[in-house]
Amino acid sequence: MVATGYARTYRANAILTASPGQLVLMLYDGALKAIALAREGFNIPAEEPRRIEVINQHLLKAQAILAELQSGLNLESGGEFARTMHGLYDYHNRRLFEANLRKQVEPVVEVERLVRELRDAWAQMLSQQDTSPTQHVRGTA
Repeated sequence: MVATGYARTYRANAILTASPGQLVLMLYDGALKAIALAREGFNIPAEEPRRIEVINQHLLKAQAILAELQSGLNLESGGEFARTMHGLYDYHNRRLFEANLRKQVEPVVEVERLVRELRDAWAQMLSQQDTSPTQHVRGTA
């Protein structure tokens, strides 16, 4: 039980000290984890009552995380990129809703692939920012 407390404290500190870009990456990772758990729920035999509960719980969590990512978009200053991402998050949420309603795994697999692509692109962008040469201000260095 002590280890669980340490892990919780570590996660809380990681969130509190993360940059906005790292927070977005954490949200993508959380969405992917929830989607993967929902996808695994489809492997539970159909006659087991917990199957529906597992799928529903994790799809709702993934949808909540995607909604959080969507709500963080600034449509005024974000321009075409923000509008495109807003529409994409709408699509993701709609497909996960359909998967949950019909208990079909195919939309879950599709959204998982799409979110993974966004997550990987975001991670690459963050790593390129971290390795870009530091710009020197005149009079320093």
